[in-house]
Amino acid sequence: MSTLYLVATPIGNLRDITLRALDVLRSVAWIAAEDTRRTRILLQHYDIPAGGRLLSFHEHNKARRIPQLVQRLDRGEDGALVSDAGTPVLHDPGLELVQAVWKAGHRVVPVPGPSAVVTALAASGFPAERFLFLGYLPRTRAARRQHLQEVAALPYTLVAFEVPHRLVESLEDLVAVLGDHRQAVIARELTKVHETFHRGTLGQLLALARQQPLKGEMTLVIQPPVGETRWPLEALDAAIREGLAQGESPSALARRLAQASGWPRQQVYRRILEHRGQG
Repeated sequence: MSTLYLVATPIGNLRDITLRALDVLRSVAWIAAEDTRRTRILLQHYDIPAGGRLLSFHEHNKARRIPQLVQRLDRGEDGALVSDAGTPVLHDPGLELVQAVWKAGHRVVPVPGPSAVVTALAASGFPAERFLFLGYLPRTRAARRQHLQEVAALPYTLVAFEVPHRLVESLEDLVAVLGDHRQAVIARELTKVHETFHRGTLGQLLALARQQPLKGEMTLVIQPPVGETRWPLEALDAAIREGLAQGESPSALARRLAQASGWPRQQVYRRILEHRGQG
């Protein structure tokens, strides 16, 4: 039985790596990396040989590469999986490899270390006992808003990744769905020289992003609903039926009920359209 090690690597500062991770990277027969160029920089920094051991493993070659890596484990070779930065399997093709390795009867051993999710959450000042990681928010506005509507009322701190060119659009959708008063943090360039934490309401962060384009890798941390009281869904539905029966337009009805009920306007509007479709 061979071992696949899941090795967490620095998310910025190259010194944020464990002694155990370095030992594993030195000892394994091969290292599967999402971006071999970035991993090579890490290996060179710690004088770890890369020649012949560093293999590319990414979304576009995983179907071909997974059987090859499992075969190498079958031959008795231990290997390591690393991502571009942070803990493997979070938003990279590692999941399928882990599943294949378990199925083949080999061991999977995590080597914990840096994670942008936990790092940003810890520094945010928001509750960390219960949080929901959303990954990268959907690329299209419709999918993004629907995704946010599904989690808007959950009593969890929300954590998401975002890229600079979609930041303003995502903040616009966050304001539309969650409201502009929800507190949030944009954690930018974590552990790097230009590490910055922008704090404020979603409305304030949207204004900042519009005025001052933010660059670099970003993690959004959003406070759970605080002190919000909402009508029960049955009461909201009853008010919607009454408003529609009186001929009130969907947009006006959504605006009025959102202010009165505590539900986000987009969710109320979506509910109104569902009622209209049933009528």
